[in-house]
Amino acid sequence: MMNLTENNLQDLKDNVDQIFVVLMGIIVMLMQAGFAFLEAGSVRSKNTTNILIKNLLDSFVAGITYWIVGYTVAYGKGNSFIGWTYWASHDLPLSSFGIYFFQYTFAATAATIVSGALAERCEFMAYIVYSIVITGFIYPVVSRWAWDPAGWLFVGGVYTGDNGEEFNVNYQDYAGSGAVHALGGVAALVGAALLGPRKGRFSKQNKMAVTLRGHSVPLAAFGGFILLFGFLAFNGGSQLDLTGEGSAVAVSLSVVNTMISGSVSAMISLLMNRVFGDSKWSLLKTLNGALTGMVATCSGCNVYRPWSCAILGLLGAGAFKLTAFTLEKLYIDDPLDVVGVHLGGGIIGVIALAFLKPEEGIIFQQNRKSALFLGWQILGLTTIIVWTAGLCFIMFGILKLFDKLRVSPELEEKGLDIPKHGENAYPSEAYGHGWEKELEEILQEIESIKGDDLKGNLTKRIGQHINKSKYVSAPSNEFPEVNPH
Repeated sequence: MMNLTENNLQDLKDNVDQIFVVLMGIIVMLMQAGFAFLEAGSVRSKNTTNILIKNLLDSFVAGITYWIVGYTVAYGKGNSFIGWTYWASHDLPLSSFGIYFFQYTFAATAATIVSGALAERCEFMAYIVYSIVITGFIYPVVSRWAWDPAGWLFVGGVYTGDNGEEFNVNYQDYAGSGAVHALGGVAALVGAALLGPRKGRFSKQNKMAVTLRGHSVPLAAFGGFILLFGFLAFNGGSQLDLTGEGSAVAVSLSVVNTMISGSVSAMISLLMNRVFGDSKWSLLKTLNGALTGMVATCSGCNVYRPWSCAILGLLGAGAFKLTAFTLEKLYIDDPLDVVGVHLGGGIIGVIALAFLKPEEGIIFQQNRKSALFLGWQILGLTTIIVWTAGLCFIMFGILKLFDKLRVSPELEEKGLDIPKHGENAYPSEAYGHGWEKELEEILQEIESIKGDDLKGNLTKRIGQHINKSKYVSAPSNEFPEVNPH
């Protein structure tokens, strides 16, 4: 009877843990919508459909590549560098599918981070390629190093203290300040640097930055709100269970600390833009500041004391502002400040853990162990940056070599929605793209035609336009609405 009760209790605990991880994963999955709307509102209207489908495909590409190879590389049986079992989830224990799903959402997040930095000028197939590589190999390898029990960063090293006792020190990154966000930020930085700035982003005369404003602040704000909500599950769900000793406390602390860091970073970013920026109370800068603070707290939100997260929020806001300023001076175009949010916040998060972690950080103890802890954090962060930057440079470099990385100047100027997808995000008269100009010329010519020549001239002119342009999305007998007046 006792064994039956114990077995039932264990089954209940396992079920609760599985449901918890799956529910957190579903909420993290909602962050894909957050990224999509944030980016859609931050680009010009002529590229809205393009950015939305790219973010949608993140989930689908990751769903395939992480299933076939990604989880294998990250958590399959293998060595300290890479795994090689569970291909396409073959022989994966049923009890592991909850964690598999949660980790899949992290892989998709790492890939979708990149899209914002390459917005409005990246080739569609290039986006598919780098999504496959990041979710299938670059991120899984890093997550194995950092989170799998066999990973070399997770294992760390054994050292001897001054008193002769041995102790272990390893790289620590609870919810992925480095393994997810710094990785995505580095990939975005390399991609944006090789891709080059958008047309008109920097003045040809004096090289000064020119603001290319997005078309919808409400749409971007809606996406930002979704991300703020999703981040609570991103960090809280990283505990991966709810019934273990102290697990519920860790989840609660993670959520509270994430909110504190995000709130402080948001307010500091708002004030910094007011004082040191364009003297405006910027909604978008405030949102990005909040996200940076949440990124910074990922590494240790389960253990930080709340005051530590206030410090992280302050540091995160500074990192966001400094990174965005530096990229502008280097003429690197990052339309959504992705690098500042994720790489800047990620670096702060990884390094700060070595100072602010209770009982182990340098603030709490100054000894050989805390110094080694800082060393392992720097080693882990450096390895992640070098690994990601190296592979992304090769990948984006090959795409650029074969002219598959960037769209043509004509497509970039007139917009990607119609030629690439044949789907306007908005009605033509409210669209703001360049593809209706020739049709307007036709209509103006029609007004000047009189008499019997109308039909012949009209037919000839429209036929020339159709043959000349392969970008008209409507059938030959149906044109987008154009107001000639």
